Order: sequence, then structure tokens, then C-alpha cells
Amino acid sequence: MVFSSLLFLFIFLPCVLLIYYLTPSKCRNLTLFIASLLFYAWGEPVYVLLMLFSILVNYSHGLLIDKYSEKKEIARYFLLSSILFNVGMLIFFKYVDFFILSFNNLMGTSIDALGFPLPIGISFYTFQSMSYTIDVYRHEIPVQRNIITFGTYVSLFPQLIAGPIVRYQTIGAQLDSRNETFDSFAEGIRRFLAGLGKKVLLANNIGLLWHQIRLIEPTELTVLTAWLGIIAFTFQIYFDFSGYSDMAIGLGKMFGFTFPENFNYPYISKSITEFWKRWHISLGTWFRKYVYIPLGGNRTGKLNLYRNLLIVWFLTGFWHGASWNYILWGLYFCIIIVLEKAILLKWLCAMPPFIGHLYAGFLIVIGWVLFAFENIYTGRQYLQVMFGLRGTGFYNEQSVYFLYTHALLFLILIVGSTPLLGNTIQKLKCKSMVLYYTTILFLSIAYLVDSIYNPFLYFRF
Repeated sequence: MVFSSLLFLFIFLPCVLLIYYLTPSKCRNLTLFIASLLFYAWGEPVYVLLMLFSILVNYSHGLLIDKYSEKKEIARYFLLSSILFNVGMLIFFKYVDFFILSFNNLMGTSIDALGFPLPIGISFYTFQSMSYTIDVYRHEIPVQRNIITFGTYVSLFPQLIAGPIVRYQTIGAQLDSRNETFDSFAEGIRRFLAGLGKKVLLANNIGLLWHQIRLIEPTELTVLTAWLGIIAFTFQIYFDFSGYSDMAIGLGKMFGFTFPENFNYPYISKSITEFWKRWHISLGTWFRKYVYIPLGGNRTGKLNLYRNLLIVWFLTGFWHGASWNYILWGLYFCIIIVLEKAILLKWLCAMPPFIGHLYAGFLIVIGWVLFAFENIYTGRQYLQVMFGLRGTGFYNEQSVYFLYTHALLFLILIVGSTPLLGNTIQKLKCKSMVLYYTTILFLSIAYLVDSIYNPFLYFRF
């Protein structure tokens, strides 16, 4: 699926760009809307109808909320209706089987799961749609009366599959009028290729190591192998997701849009609080604006603050997947952030920066163990191996082989996780920069054609 979609994109994108720039400005949203539906239909031919239905429902609710904006009770009714529709659609397709299976395990029943496949990108476009109707209700944005323009916002193919989550407030003006320039287009190409290289050349290659280690039974692992495996996953998920975000931002620039940044070198953080300001920024912003602040944020006393954090982090974990490990992962970070707000941040600020980096890095890696294993029992076994409580010792020939064959790649990943590489590239002269990005393009295409391992980790979210 992912392999064919990426290759389809290389064929699809030049055609769309050509048609887009040949189209009169007033018709370009229509071109993008049709192209986005075709792109989505390539992977989800049936669920494109679900997306169209979602567009129609949220567009209609926006109009109704605006129409009754002076009658708050009626407007609130339509807002609640739109939220229930979006949340209900998300629950039905993403979580209903989880609830059925959990009920079966708890009550000893044998209710059949529905087994509907998860529509690609549903977690992203439902959140975008909800942000639109909520902001219309709050009078923070004008209602969009052109259904093609609104449909373009919801379905916009560059960021549809895996974000960033783009609020209407961010690009509403750009949907109505945008200035496509040569400089923006060139920057878009560079950003797209940088993301492609992150995903294909870095995430995929280190992901192979994680894939190999994950197939080994935890009881047969050594401490070193277990740590190498989860550190490999730590880099894979970052370069995979941030790579896709870079590709989406680059594609957006090619069409004249400026999407929000989604990552800001999260692995250089000195606390977990800082990490979550740098990781999946658009998701954190969404939960802060539409859940945390409406609940009262930090304005209503410490007990309410901790309650609000608990709700947000429970939802953050659950948003990532219909499995208990994601909920546990969210609550894990909730506990750490509560402790940091209570006391740890004061201590960390008083210590040398490298202590903060070690502290945050260690806790982030432990968190990825909870995230990586949907089977909580297997995840617990893996953690036990990491700390020498299970397994076959500290190291063996296999773990040493994994280490020295991937040492250079780990070094590249470490450097790539910091601003150092990006700052160096910015200083390259024009010819060197062209050579750099051309090399990324050809190596990425060669990898895609030759490799059968090419997952997009955030597709399932």
C-alpha cells in the first residue's frame, strides 16, 4: 500500500502541478479538491464517499452555526451535533471493535467484532473538521460558504494521510487567496526531498534493525540487543513521521500554502514538558486549544490542573490507537509531566544541560517501549530485558554484530536529530545544494524500487 502510494505520488504530483498552474486562479481549489479525492481514492476507493459525507455534514453545520450565531442555544445545539458526528464517526471506525473486545474480555461474552478497516487519515481530517465548526461557533473565523473551498481544506492531499493537523484558522485566508511564487515552489521541492530522504533513507533503514530485533522472543534477547532495538525504533518513528510532515509542508508550499511546523528537533529536549512542545506540535496545539483550555487549563487550582492533564493525556494516548498500550503510554507521560510541574522542572533547571538531555532521552526511550508493543505483556518482558531482569545476558555475538554494522547509521541519525545538519545544509552554495537534493531523490527512488520494507508508521493512526 505505502510503496504503491509513494510511487503513485511521483507520477501523480507532476500531473497535478501542471494542471494546477494551467488552471485559472479562481478554479485552483477545484483542481486541488478533485486531485485530493483521486489521491485518497487510490488507497481508499470506498471510504472516499465517507470523506465526502463528512465534508457535507461539517460544511452544513458551519453554515447553521453561523446562521444562528446570535441565538446561542440553537448555535450550541448545532455545534454539539457536529462534534457528536465527528467523534461518533471516529469511534465507530476506529474504536468500536476495541470496546467490543474489551467487553468480551471483561464479561466473558463472545460478541463478534465488526471488522471494518480503518479509513486512512480519519484521525486527522475529523480533528480538522471539528476545529472548523468550533472556531466558527467561537467567532474566531468566518464561515466558509464555498463548499469546494471547504472540501479542499478537509481533503487537501499533501497533509491528509498523516498530518500535520491543519486548523482552518491557519490556512483559511490562503484557501481564498494565495500567492504562488517561484521561491516558495523551490523551497517546497527542497522541503519535500528532505522529508523523503528522512523517511526512505533513514527511517526505513534503521527500521529494518528494529524489525529484526522485534521478531526475536524477549527471553532470547540480550540487554544490548534490546536497547539497540528500541533506540532504533526511537529514531525510526521520528524520521518516519517528521519526514512525512516535511513532505507535506513541502507539497503545500508547491501549491502556495504554508502549513504549520509539526516537529522541532524533539530529541534535543531537556525535559518531557519540552519534548511535547517539540513533538507532533499540531496535535498538542489541538488538544490544548480544544480540550485543555476549555476544561480550565491551569487557571482553576492544582487539583483541576492535574485532572485536566489526565483527561488530555488519556485522549492523546487513545487518539493514537485502539489499544490499551497507547492509553498506558499517554498516562505514562501524564504522570511525568505532573511531576515536572510539581517539582522536577525546578531541579532540572538548576542542573547542567547534559543532565536534562540524559533524563529526557531515557524517559522518551522507555515511553517508546510502551508505544511499540500493543501486547502489554510482551512490552513488559522487553523492559525487563533492557534492565537485565530477563534474557540471555548483557551481550552476545549477535548484539555486537548489530552494533558495529549500524554504528555509522546511528551516528548519522544522532546528528540528523539535531539542528546541526540542517544549519550546515543552509550554508551550502547553490550548486552543492542542487547536488545534495538530487542525490537524495535518486537514492530514495532506487530504494523504493528495490526494497520491500517501506512502512509509514502513522498511517494506522
